[in-house]
Amino acid sequence: MRRLLLAAVMFGAVSGAQAADMPDLPILRGAYTDGLSSPRVSWQGFYAGVQGGFGTSDMNFTGATSSVASHLLANTAIEASGGVSQWPVGGKVSVHGNGFGGFAGYNSLWDEIVLGVEFSYLHGKFGGTQTDSMGRIFKDANGTTDSVTYESIAAMRISDMATLRGRAGYAVGSFLPYAFGGVALGQADIIRTAHIFGTQFNANNPIGFQNIPFDLIATDSKNSHFIYGYTAGLGVDVQLISCLFLRAEWEYVRFTSSIDTNVNTVRVGLGYKF
Repeated sequence: MRRLLLAAVMFGAVSGAQAADMPDLPILRGAYTDGLSSPRVSWQGFYAGVQGGFGTSDMNFTGATSSVASHLLANTAIEASGGVSQWPVGGKVSVHGNGFGGFAGYNSLWDEIVLGVEFSYLHGKFGGTQTDSMGRIFKDANGTTDSVTYESIAAMRISDMATLRGRAGYAVGSFLPYAFGGVALGQADIIRTAHIFGTQFNANNPIGFQNIPFDLIATDSKNSHFIYGYTAGLGVDVQLISCLFLRAEWEYVRFTSSIDTNVNTVRVGLGYKF
């Protein structure tokens, strides 16, 4: 009996020593093991996260109120002779803004190449306003000398931006640098005002009626107006722990509307891979 107990104790000791010599196998969700020691991150699957960004809206207001002015001066000698609505009033403006939102998508993995589709959303304050004016003196077809000032006031405030993108990246361990491109949709308040005023001088009129002042103004306002465009950019996802990853990204969005607008944002996000 003693010999049997002694043999059992010795067998247990040897088994414990062998288990102590075996390497620890890491257990990491979102990763798989290469052999028995080195874990590798798998970017395959669905993911979602939150993000915040800071950006600059580059806006070209030149011609932004042209259609408003054209409607205001329709069938007038001033427009026919001076082409007032086509004067290059407006100019370019750059305005800073910020926002916050989220993203969600799906990745497919082929060796180190990662292809996917993603939806990204940002709510914030982007866009700006511009006031500009131009004055000219010319003679119209009626023989009247017109002294005209064209004042343009335009504003575009973007509250929401969403993009649907295709992504392509190359996995390097815990890092996933990527590029993307796709379509963009936004929601904005657009207000355009054309103010045209001055005097018309006609020497053939009776004294006291030779100088005739005029003052015309019209406004076109669109609230919560949908705008469209495209997007492109670069970024990198970095695996942190378990399924969490950190994101840094630059995105360019171009909106085509009555006010030509480009929005460049730098973003930081935190995501979770399911």
